[in-house]
Amino acid sequence: QVQLVESGGGLVQAGGSLNLTCVVHGPIPQFNSMAWYRQSPGKKRELVALLSIFTDGDTFNYDDSVKGRFTISRDNAEKWVALQMRNVRVEDTGVYYCHTNHWERLQSTDTWGQGTQVTVSS
Repeated sequence: QVQLVESGGGLVQAGGSLNLTCVVHGPIPQFNSMAWYRQSPGKKRELVALLSIFTDGDTFNYDDSVKGRFTISRDNAEKWVALQMRNVRVEDTGVYYCHTNHWERLQSTDTWGQGTQVTVSS
């Protein structure tokens, strides 16, 4: 069973940088995608960055609010996925969740991490 463990959250000043990492534990399947979501206070969980995995290369999608500031990356063995956050803003505050999707016994399977808190101060 796939388990995801995030780390790297914390308190950072606006304009600063933070790096989040999500390590995959358990048997490594062939992932369809790896992503980071964010849930800010009083808001629904939203997609921040999506990395879709294809045989001929990965594709990347970002929420408009983080384009040019956040970068998602992974290792080739799909053992971790990272989110590099630069020039952070107060509105980036929230709990960041790692998410993966893979096929298991012909079923699309979603896995979530427990989340890591990011707080941006002004």
